[in-house]
Amino acid sequence: MKIIKILLYIIAVFAFLLLGAYFFLNEKLPIGENPAKADEMAKNMQTALNKTAWDSTNVITWGYKGGHQYVWDKKNEMVQITWNENKVLLNLKEWNKGKAYKQEKEITDSEIDVLRGQAWKFFCNDSFWLIAPFKVFDEGTTRKIVKTADSEALLVTYASGGVTPGDSYLWFLDKTGVPLKYKLWVKIIPIGGVEATWEKWTKTKTGVSMATQHKLGPVTIVINDLKTGYALSDIEAKENLFEAIK
Repeated sequence: MKIIKILLYIIAVFAFLLLGAYFFLNEKLPIGENPAKADEMAKNMQTALNKTAWDSTNVITWGYKGGHQYVWDKKNEMVQITWNENKVLLNLKEWNKGKAYKQEKEITDSEIDVLRGQAWKFFCNDSFWLIAPFKVFDEGTTRKIVKTADSEALLVTYASGGVTPGDSYLWFLDKTGVPLKYKLWVKIIPIGGVEATWEKWTKTKTGVSMATQHKLGPVTIVINDLKTGYALSDIEAKENLFEAIK
C-alpha cells in the first residue's frame, strides 16, 4: 500500500506540473490580418531560400541521427523510408504499389498497411521540418500578418493536408526573409506557442538553402546526410531504387 501511495503522489505532482506549465506557458493562437501583405512576406521568404532551385530539384536524401532515413524521388513522387529493421517504398501517386520489408524480407500480409501507414506519417512530419518554407502556399493554407512587439510575423494555417490538418505556424524572419524560428500551434503538442528555431543553414548542390538544425525546447533536431540532385545518381543512389513500385 505504501508503494501505491508513493506512486499516486508522484502522478499527482506530475499532473500538477503539467497543469501549471499549460496555464503559464500556453499561448492562444494570435489573430492575423492583411493576407495580401502576408502573401508578399511568404514569397520573400521563398525567394531568400531559392524556391526556383527547389522546384527544379528532383531528388533529395536526408536523415536523423538514430532515426528515420529518406531517399525521396520528388519528381516521380516516390520515397524510401528506413528505420530500425524496416524499409518501406511508397508510391505517393499509387498507394497500393508501395512495398514494405522487415530485415530485408518483403512483407505481404496485412502488416504491409501498418508499415506503409507508419512510413507515410514519418514522411509527412519529418519532411515538414526540412521543407516547411516551401509549403506555405500549399492547397488549403491561409497566410496572415501578426504584429509582434518589434516586428511583424507570418502566420500560416493548414486547413487540410498532411497528418494533422488545422495546425498553425507563426514564422519570424530576418531582414532578408530567412526564417529564424517559428511558434507552433499543433495537435501533437498540447501547449500552444512553443518555439522551434530554424538554424545552421546550408546551400545544397542544386542551390536550395535548407536549415539543418532545430531547437524545440530542450530537444535538438539535427538533420544529417542532406543531399539534393537532379537524378538519383546525383545522390549516389541506385537508379533502379524505385523500380519495384513504378
